[in-house]
Amino acid sequence: MLIHKNNDPKRLLVANWLLICCGLVFAMVILGGVTRLTGSGLSMVDWRPIMGAIPPISSEDWQTTFNMYKQSPEFIVKNFSMNVEDFKSIFWLEYLHRLLGRLIGLVFFFPFLYFFATGYLHKRELPKYLIMLFLGGMQGLLGWYMVQSGLIDNPAVSQYRLTAHLSSAFLIYGFMLWVALSLIYPTKKTSNKWAKITIGLTTLIIITIISGGFVAGLKAGKIYNTYPMMGEYWIPPGIFALKPSWINWFENIATVQLSHRILTLTTLLAVMFYWFNIRKSNLSERVIKAVNALMHTTILQFILGISALLMFVPTVLAATHQATAMLLFSVALYLCHAQARGQ
Repeated sequence: MLIHKNNDPKRLLVANWLLICCGLVFAMVILGGVTRLTGSGLSMVDWRPIMGAIPPISSEDWQTTFNMYKQSPEFIVKNFSMNVEDFKSIFWLEYLHRLLGRLIGLVFFFPFLYFFATGYLHKRELPKYLIMLFLGGMQGLLGWYMVQSGLIDNPAVSQYRLTAHLSSAFLIYGFMLWVALSLIYPTKKTSNKWAKITIGLTTLIIITIISGGFVAGLKAGKIYNTYPMMGEYWIPPGIFALKPSWINWFENIATVQLSHRILTLTTLLAVMFYWFNIRKSNLSERVIKAVNALMHTTILQFILGISALLMFVPTVLAATHQATAMLLFSVALYLCHAQARGQ
């Protein structure tokens, strides 16, 4: 648990509630990654926000659900030999992913009503929490919008929609984490050169994570499974084969992997340079710990990424890589907050 700087028990209770919500969103991102990596994300071909919380129970229910799945492109193209028992193994992961999303909504909504009704939340703060509620609802819609892209003719979701869905989860998580930290550390804002540099570094980390979303969406980690070279090349052929040229950065598998490699290496070097230089400044204990954590997490994430690539993206390692990306984002955001608050 974070060291409390605020002695108001009401404010700390709200902060801890937000941190619990953050933890659930963190788990949601990991489970979403596992669902994608195991090919389970297209197993539920309809979206029922309320009644969809009840899974198939009887044999007839399972057969009906399976018959719906058999009409999907994924079954027709890839899983045509699958039976009902095989189907259950991919269904449950997607079901749990959606169920966790519903749980997050409940864990956020009802305490929010209680805290507002009892005065734990100030009226001037209401817009922040309404934005969180809105973003959560939009995330659910965006998730279904993403799944729909794989139910039309090609059994693969759009990399644009997948990246938007992932980025939205990071946005919700980051917003809640920032508000929670502001409740725990209510010190007035300050301005210094390192605060601005930290924001720039965090922006680079976010861009790298978004780039990773495109890698995941295009399954770009399945090719050129060597490092540091991409097969026999430092720069593979055909990276600007698509027209117009800019579209290669989003739709050309080789180009997407190359750009992610460049961004990850740039992020690692930038964090190392930042860590080496900021230690020369007069820092608080909170900032020192955060800077060291940022350095260690960045190195770990870099190693995990290369390992996942070399091992042809095994599920456990790739899911750990995605979880560490969120951990890295958390540490960077925590450091941004500490710098902005002069702590």
